Parts: sequence; C-alpha cells; structure tokens
Amino acid sequence: MVTRKRHLAKSITWRAIGTLDTFLLGWIISGDIKVGVAIGGFEIITKMVLYYFHERLWYKFKWGVKDK
Repeated sequence: MVTRKRHLAKSITWRAIGTLDTFLLGWIISGDIKVGVAIGGFEIITKMVLYYFHERLWYKFKWGVKDK
C-alpha cells in the first residue's frame, strides 16, 4: 500500500529538482536572475499539483504492475 503522504513527499522533492532546473534555464536564457526566479516560482506550484494528480491517477490503473 502506498500512502498519500508518500505521493506528496515524492511530489515535493521532484518539484524542487525541476524548479531548480527551470530557474537555471530561465536565468541562462534570459541573462536575468529575476526572470529565472519568477519563472521558477510560478511553475513550482502548478507542476507540483499536476504531478500529484498524475501519480494518483497512475495508481488507480494496474497496467504494468504484477501481483506477487
């Protein structure tokens, strides 16, 4: 059994990695650290929510999962 807390923890840690990447790319492409922070700050919330529901949806379907 996988708990919702596990899904939430995975969502948060994955978003931290993804947001750091987005922040750095925004900064490198624009040359402005404020643009990187703005982009990273906005997407951290939207993508964390999307990932959480994506994970929950995948656990409803047993496709590719074998019973012991």
